[in-house]
Amino acid sequence: MAVETDVLDELRRLRTRIPRLTGSLAATVDGLVLAHDVPGTEPEGLAALTAAALGVAYRMTDAAARGDFRELLVRGSGGYVATYAAGTTAVLTLLAEDRVNVGRLHLEGRRSGARIADLVATGVGPGTGRHADRPPPEEHLATVPPAGDRPIGTLPVRTPQRPPHQPRPHTGI
Repeated sequence: MAVETDVLDELRRLRTRIPRLTGSLAATVDGLVLAHDVPGTEPEGLAALTAAALGVAYRMTDAAARGDFRELLVRGSGGYVATYAAGTTAVLTLLAEDRVNVGRLHLEGRRSGARIADLVATGVGPGTGRHADRPPPEEHLATVPPAGDRPIGTLPVRTPQRPPHQPRPHTGI
């Protein structure tokens, strides 16, 4: 069974365990959808926003010296958006109504995040996943940076370089 199917099964089980849960999404920390159960919401947009929020949350926990990112809870007038770490490569986002039991949401969200982390860790790699029968393109392999170069949620820093030639002086004519 593919990882996507296993993760989707976990998301559907969450719906039965948390009353007033309206949607769930598992994504990579880069914002790519692994599986979703979010009726009425665009999963790709939610995954991209989750990745952006994860980057901010990671920097905030780091700046406040609170350790590694674990979870993020946002409350709006219509309910909650809760994001939980699912290992180092995935994240779980839950959407819930305003009257949800927040303690139950946290309990089940943390448990499911750990399960999804296990599923992703054991099922992702060469020869698995949706396109396992396709060989990776050679040009893509050369451009992928090695994993672990930088912490999750940080952006690469470019070093300014001098131009290869000196610009011509402007005479103002």
